Amino acid sequence: MWSFEEDARRNGFSRIAGVDEAGRGPLAGPVVSAAVILPGGARGDAAMAAYVHEINDSKKLTPRKREWLFECIQRDAAGIGVGIVDAAEIDRINILQAALRSMALAVKNIALRPGTLPPDYLLIDGNFPIPADLPQESIVQGDGRSASIAAASIVAKVTRDRLMEDYHRGYPQYGFSGHKGYPTRAHRLAIAAHGPSPIHRKTFKGVREYVE
Repeated sequence: MWSFEEDARRNGFSRIAGVDEAGRGPLAGPVVSAAVILPGGARGDAAMAAYVHEINDSKKLTPRKREWLFECIQRDAAGIGVGIVDAAEIDRINILQAALRSMALAVKNIALRPGTLPPDYLLIDGNFPIPADLPQESIVQGDGRSASIAAASIVAKVTRDRLMEDYHRGYPQYGFSGHKGYPTRAHRLAIAAHGPSPIHRKTFKGVREYVE
């Protein structure tokens, strides 16, 4: 989980940010990305010793473990940024471009600890580079291969899940707090019964059929 970070450091980079997104597949809600600079050397620092070995692809973690790691990362990371692109923009530019844009926003929005410099290298989950003027490396299935990307996947996933729980309070008929906008049977039935909400992705199959 640290080989890409170690390679980057051997090539002269020292402030490596992992970048990942959550929410490409749902029928509703935004796509959310995070950029995370883990502290210390290539394998983290002493503050992370109690949990660094637990950092993994957010999809492989239980909700409870994700929440715990989210709080740990928020407390100890050298820098964290979040980028959000909403459903209307997803419909306008397509989900791939929206995901790449949200990743670029996450890098742009990195809040740094005092004394920490901005990132000088990016590790990006997926096949595509992002629009950012920094050296970067795209890694297929990077959230399971790089600790920095995995940390970003946790921040992105928890942030998006919390947003969907907020949306549930405004649109309880869709059950967003349970499925988080993903195309479950219950969600599809709710769209058929109530029509799309303002946060549904109107160009997605399963939603566009019900757009007036």
